[in-house]
Amino acid sequence: MTTEGLSMPQITVGRTSARSNIRHQRPTQTRRAAFMERRSLRSYALDATVILLAALDVWLVSPEDVPSYSIVLSASACLALAGRRWFPFTVLLLTFPGFLAGWAQLAAMFALGLLATRKQFHWQVWVGAGLIWICRFVQWPLNEFVELSWQTHIRDGIYGVVVAGMPVAIGLLIGARAELAARLSELAASRDRERALHAQAVRADERAKLARDMHDVVSHDITLIAMQANALSVTNTSAEAQRTAETIRQLSKHTLEELRSLVGLLRSTDSTEPRQPGITELDQLVRNTNVPVQLTVESVPDSLPNNVSAAAYRTVQECLTNVHKHAPGAGATVRVRGEDDGLRVEVHNAPGTSETANLPSGGHGLTGMAERARLLGGTFETTPTEDGGFRVRASYPVDK
Repeated sequence: MTTEGLSMPQITVGRTSARSNIRHQRPTQTRRAAFMERRSLRSYALDATVILLAALDVWLVSPEDVPSYSIVLSASACLALAGRRWFPFTVLLLTFPGFLAGWAQLAAMFALGLLATRKQFHWQVWVGAGLIWICRFVQWPLNEFVELSWQTHIRDGIYGVVVAGMPVAIGLLIGARAELAARLSELAASRDRERALHAQAVRADERAKLARDMHDVVSHDITLIAMQANALSVTNTSAEAQRTAETIRQLSKHTLEELRSLVGLLRSTDSTEPRQPGITELDQLVRNTNVPVQLTVESVPDSLPNNVSAAAYRTVQECLTNVHKHAPGAGATVRVRGEDDGLRVEVHNAPGTSETANLPSGGHGLTGMAERARLLGGTFETTPTEDGGFRVRASYPVDK
């Protein structure tokens, strides 16, 4: 079917109902969950080891003839270590009787070490250190403590400083190391943000310069083309000249609209891209082209992502432009098909029937289409056909 010498496109459109999207857990979230699970297991294993070591210490150092309350207090001190991560100061207070009137020295030292790690120079740390020193200095029962010589008191006081000071020193060291690591991480993140802001500023300057050049040069030239087409329609009243001038005006208008959209995008500081033409505009695209096109769109879901739909549109647009430039007079077949794993686009054209016009070409059309497909995780291939034509195939994955 032809109108005014141009073949109108034959359009066959078939659409399927949108499938419900199933959100898969991202690999980073899976790794994070696995890391947290391993971290929890390590924490539980460490708590169990600490309790076992404290109980082993009580069992090894306690004599056979001990009061029953000493055993109860020592066992309670060991079991209290199970809550040291949530209530470190309370656990330290619970280990105090077990160390003073029992044999839970190691349990008290574990509790004091974690308290120093968490609280650092908090008053609770110094109170806890004082209680541990008292437990090591004072002998139970008190009547035996009074009968000790002054040399023994001095030795016990010095040893109490060691027993109370060692877990505090280790805890302060671990806490300082963790704080230093956090500050280094924050500093690295700050440097990354600074680099990103600098790169963003450089890109913004480049985009602004490109937008100015496009507006001042390209837009001006296209406007002149439209004005010359209007002048042609005034000076030449033949039907063929009128059709040619109207085609030039329409193409110039469409090009200016797309150019203004691109300039606005380049000048915009918003990271959200405006909506681009997609598969739903393919019928209008093939109607406005000077190439006889047979378009088939089938099994395309309504929930197709905008970037995939825009990529398919741009691929067809570039292919039809190449057919018009490099194979004048040839027809093209465009097929867009939705499949289980993505979207397929295939454009095939026959060999040209007339002499190729000497039109400027940057040679970046196929490269750009290949880059667009690669960025979306798809594939792109071009092959010459046996009849002298050309075939372009592109695929774009779509998450279901």
